[in-house]
Amino acid sequence: MQTELSPADGTDNLQYDQTNDRYVFHHDTDGTATITTTIVHALASIADTDVSQGEFSLYDSVDPDALDRIFSKKADGSDRTGGHIAFTALEHEVYVYANGDVIIYPPAETPGTPTR
Repeated sequence: MQTELSPADGTDNLQYDQTNDRYVFHHDTDGTATITTTIVHALASIADTDVSQGEFSLYDSVDPDALDRIFSKKADGSDRTGGHIAFTALEHEVYVYANGDVIIYPPAETPGTPTR
């Protein structure tokens, strides 16, 4: 079962996949937002964090400039077709794929930690 989340800059297709306990969306590689901007807004929406107040910086987890360069078009203008990067941000596991797919897993519950 997938639930559509409210739109946030560049993440209007952010969905929660309840079956697999993950958030999924596709970054529009032809759009105006960079992949890092899209990821930051998705994480902010998922973790209920206000990026405009400096509560979160992607630099704490990964070099955003490097991430944008890795997933930008090739020197000849063609799209990248393979590869992915994984990192942790705000205790969420983030997987970014060359085709623009992004999967974010929420923090795992620690055994013995009471659930709310």
